[in-house]
Amino acid sequence: MAENSAFEEGLVIAGHGRHVWVETPDGRRLICHPRGKKNQTVVGDHVLWQATQDEGTIEKVLPRRNLFYRQDEIRTKLFAANIDQVLILIAAEPEFSESQLTRALIAAQAEKIQAIIVLNKQDLSQLFERAWERLGPYRAMGYNVLPMALKPREKAIEDPTENTTALFLNENQPNLEEELKGKTSLILGPSGAGKSTLINRLVPQALVLTQEISTALNSGKHTTTSTTLYWQDASKKTALIDSPGFQEFGLNHIDPMHLAGLMPDIKAHAGACKFYNCSHLHEPGCGVLAALKNEASENSITAHRYKIYCDLFAELSQSRY
Repeated sequence: MAENSAFEEGLVIAGHGRHVWVETPDGRRLICHPRGKKNQTVVGDHVLWQATQDEGTIEKVLPRRNLFYRQDEIRTKLFAANIDQVLILIAAEPEFSESQLTRALIAAQAEKIQAIIVLNKQDLSQLFERAWERLGPYRAMGYNVLPMALKPREKAIEDPTENTTALFLNENQPNLEEELKGKTSLILGPSGAGKSTLINRLVPQALVLTQEISTALNSGKHTTTSTTLYWQDASKKTALIDSPGFQEFGLNHIDPMHLAGLMPDIKAHAGACKFYNCSHLHEPGCGVLAALKNEASENSITAHRYKIYCDLFAELSQSRY
């Protein structure tokens, strides 16, 4: 069916329930509602919409190049579409869950989306050093891991004697901003990691925009259940997508036999297995089990990482029955 000439193209920049905010190429923004009972749109979607009085109806979601989401036994949570990378923000305190970090990395790998790990609260030296050491295997796997010291802007007012040049982001800020430049990045992380502070630091007008979007979508002052896209530059080449904090990250959409291929340290040794359909749990001639025993090797697998693999394999296998 040919596209209706009355349809206009737009970008979904915020959503709450069945309402979404769509931005047109010329910068107009309006509330749109999906046609039909099911809302299949997600922030980052390019859509065709049609005007209905002062609002609009989404007629079609254009093809996506990727979709980042999590899935448990009850529901599927869509985060964003058409993104270039996922920035996973964790902190030295509260202590981050390595299992949740791994799950987010697996979800990104499954969609062939680049991932960056940012560890916040570098100012808590002892806790940070311990957390940084825990991330050693991820640096060894080739993940880009950046340190950071973020504090809310209010701290500068309370204590003006602090070194404000290092107050928000440390000397690694240029590196992070360079990683973000010209890309659409989903900012992901558990509650308490400093995600909102990071967004407000990188996009000073974010709070104003959030309130504007909340008013438009009638979602109240708090948008913890919403996802919002912010442009970081006037040319609209760099976008940050703020997502709700999470404590659980289901991977029910991942086949357990594909799990090893989505974990770089496991994948590095899976090709040495005797059997092509090796589960890497008990089979003879398993390259993964051999690497696990040889902890002195350069590309060894840590016992903790292997336990995460085993636990996930069991969880994903059980979810299919």
